This record gives sequence, structure tokens and C-alpha cells, in this order.
Amino acid sequence: MTNSFNPEEMMRAFTSMKMPGLPDFQAFADAQKRNLEALTTANKLAMEGAQAVGRRNMEIIQQVMAEMTQALQNLSAVEGSPNAKAAHQAEMMKAAYERAVANMQEIAELIQKSNGEAVGVLNRRFAEALEEVKSLVKS
Repeated sequence: MTNSFNPEEMMRAFTSMKMPGLPDFQAFADAQKRNLEALTTANKLAMEGAQAVGRRNMEIIQQVMAEMTQALQNLSAVEGSPNAKAAHQAEMMKAAYERAVANMQEIAELIQKSNGEAVGVLNRRFAEALEEVKSLVKS
């Protein structure tokens, strides 16, 4: 004995029922479908943003490793007094710090952009849903 659920048959049954005081069920179901679509879109945007942040983090790590290797080679090639070597090392550390701050800002901007896009989808749908509720109540 198979007991299969058919959502289309259920929708037809609910649509055919007319209950006093209740809004059009088809309009309500369509609104819920749009809500789910907006959530799906927002989730997709959030996932794409997270993937972009992950990819950029990997690129940054690879770049930092290459720069560290080059910096160590440069540091060992510096000739001169211990003060000259220390000054060169301080310059390298300052440059590395500035790149790290720039990288963190870039990642923060990527996250903010991604979150903004996802929240924008949800905000637009929320505004649309409010208008739909108003029109359903007036009907």
C-alpha cells in the first residue's frame, strides 16, 4: 500500500474550499512560494559570498607564503652592520603589517558585500509581502 503525497492535489483541494473570512488560499500559497524563493536566493548569495571569501583567503595565504620566502632570502642577502640589518627587517615588518591590514579590509568588504546582497533580497521580499498582506486583507 503506497501512500504518496501530491502537493498539486492538495492545492486544488484547498483552493476549491471557500471559508468565510479567509483570504484567497491560492494567493496565500503563491506568497509563501515567493517567500521560499527569496530565502533560497538569499542563501545562494550567502554561500557564493562565503566561497569567494574562502578563495580570497587561500590566495592571500599563498601570496603571504611567497612573500615570506622572498623576504627571508632578501634578509639573508643584506650586508652591512647589525643596525642596517635591523632597519631592513623593521621595514619588511612594517610592509607586511600594512599588507595584512589591507587584506583584512578586503576580506571584510567581501563579507559586507555578500551579506548586503543577501539581506537586500530578504528586505525586498519582506516589503513585497507586506503589500501582499494589505491587498489580501482588502479583498
